[in-house]
Amino acid sequence: MKKLIKGFLLSIVTIYIIFCGGLYLNQESLIFFPDKLKADYQFEFPMDFEEMNFNTSDGNTINGLLFKSDSTKGLVFFLHGNSGSLENYGYTTQVFLENNYNVLMIDYRGFGKSTGEISSQKQLFDDNQMIYDRMKLQYNEENIIIMGYSIGTGMASFLASKNNPKELILQAPYYGLKAMMRKHYPYVPPFLLKYRFATYKYLRKCNFPIYIFHGKGDNVIPYDQSVKLKEEFPSKIELTTLKNQGHNGISNHSNYLEVMNVILSKE
Repeated sequence: MKKLIKGFLLSIVTIYIIFCGGLYLNQESLIFFPDKLKADYQFEFPMDFEEMNFNTSDGNTINGLLFKSDSTKGLVFFLHGNSGSLENYGYTTQVFLENNYNVLMIDYRGFGKSTGEISSQKQLFDDNQMIYDRMKLQYNEENIIIMGYSIGTGMASFLASKNNPKELILQAPYYGLKAMMRKHYPYVPPFLLKYRFATYKYLRKCNFPIYIFHGKGDNVIPYDQSVKLKEEFPSKIELTTLKNQGHNGISNHSNYLEVMNVILSKE
């Protein structure tokens, strides 16, 4: 009987170790869900835009779209969510263009027409910084807004913490991915997480306005994640609560558009 119990427990431990090992080795496929586009794919949007490519130090290409306003007073550098491609995000630019901001949005490695694969948090951070540095050659940093949505909020917060943009705008952010992992995988040790995106740590180093928009009905990244950030940085963060709003479609919410117009109208 003891042998049976010991064998059973050993099997449970073995399965758990295999599960944790698989989770560690395949984190990218559990976090990122890219839509890939052919190299000759032609984007179609009603607004004026230019396709851009940024070469990485290891020989890959990050594809981006620069949406152009009629009279430019600055740039919004937008980091999107964990799925889809630029094809899904062009519609979000209208409010910025109407307020005379150009918008640059990029596809991460393996998304859209960008080549390569995501392999580490540092790689993502380095790619974003490289592109930000390129854009600083064309825009005064005091006129650059960094913006992130969903998974992109952690990356946007890190990028902002290492630079000095005009402001930081976050749509549906999380306190940190470790907290989200505990929610979705409560039995997995947090140290296995390669992508931590500790938003709260990055915001400590940000000394400029931070605007957060979060849907009260978000069942992907709960609204309380933004409340927690607001409570930790009450003087830094302006939190706009979007009623009857889920995780997707924030950019269409009337209250979001109203507040965003006020933010962007400031000199």
